[in-house]
Amino acid sequence: MPMRINIPPLTRLVLGLLLAFSLLNGVIRYTQWAKKFAHGKHTLDTQPSAVLVPYLALVPQLSLFYPWVFLTATLVEQNIFSLVVTLATIFYGGRYLERAWGSVGLGRFLLVVALTSNAISFALYIVWYALTGNVSRSLTTICGGVALQGGFLVAFKQLVPEHTVTIAKGVIKLRVKHFPAIFLLWNTLAGLIFGMDTSLMLAWLGFLTSWVYLRFYKFNPDLSSTSTGASSGIRGDPSETFAFAAFFPDPISTPITAVSDRIYDVLVTLRICTPFSAEDVEMGNGHALAREEAGLPSLLNGGGRAGVRGGGGKREEAERRRALALKALDQRLHAASSNKSQSQSQPPPAPAMTASAPAGPSRAPPETNAAPSASEAPDHNAMGKPDA
Repeated sequence: MPMRINIPPLTRLVLGLLLAFSLLNGVIRYTQWAKKFAHGKHTLDTQPSAVLVPYLALVPQLSLFYPWVFLTATLVEQNIFSLVVTLATIFYGGRYLERAWGSVGLGRFLLVVALTSNAISFALYIVWYALTGNVSRSLTTICGGVALQGGFLVAFKQLVPEHTVTIAKGVIKLRVKHFPAIFLLWNTLAGLIFGMDTSLMLAWLGFLTSWVYLRFYKFNPDLSSTSTGASSGIRGDPSETFAFAAFFPDPISTPITAVSDRIYDVLVTLRICTPFSAEDVEMGNGHALAREEAGLPSLLNGGGRAGVRGGGGKREEAERRRALALKALDQRLHAASSNKSQSQSQPPPAPAMTASAPAGPSRAPPETNAAPSASEAPDHNAMGKPDA
């Protein structure tokens, strides 16, 4: 039986648009280059990539009258290598995230990452041109799926941070939570050394945009609750494993935490971000644990489970997940015992005064004409006083 590849609808649509826009962009560039070369306006040293297509790719000086390019530019690749990389990213990443979030959730994520990254890049190149006067900065072509690649890695870090990817038959083993830092390092070095400033900018903007959206704005349903509705979940992901410093190695995570906390305090003061309560953080940690225990589809195999290959998972990964589950359970038990001890340490409420109880020392007993009978006399032993 031939192998059947099941691609969700939105992922299939994005793959088709990527192929169509990239092919159309290549045809237009080559056609315009050939016409200008025939009229002597271009030489053999001029590459077709120098031809601008401002109505498909984003060109700061020319694309302002084509607002749709802020979206289509993400689905335009100018060489075969980057096209293959973006196709693989959307094929595997799109399938995975669409099954985890649904078509609507993935669509919102793609729109936020693509539009925000391209808009900020557009503004930065305009400012760069205004400060330096270099016309080439305003004629730079901004396109490609680098921002989506960074966004998908951030989403994988949220969903399956402990998943291990094996490369070259087990020679190289990397956890998913390390991919964003490697991705940023690679694009930063490429931008600084080889002059690929567009990839550097899109990589960082895609990373930051996706993290801010998933951290503070995306609604996550309560995986441990059977209720439905807007109240059965939390907006954002306040879990400790998805903090900004958790994306970077331990030696530099401490200074990053100090800086990110200051920025967060400023954003909270400006009411751009809503602060998380202790209950929100506890719920976020529970969601992170529930995602690990749920066994979402594998990154490279839509029918399998995360961290599971063949008939069973790796022993080391199973031990790691078990350790994480035990740690989370210990934290919950500790919090429950603390709450219980606090409730027990509170003094019990004072007993209500009854008509038969003796009056206090500061208030005189009411005068009566008849003495109380023996059956109506107060029982001093019942009130906790010792016998005479």
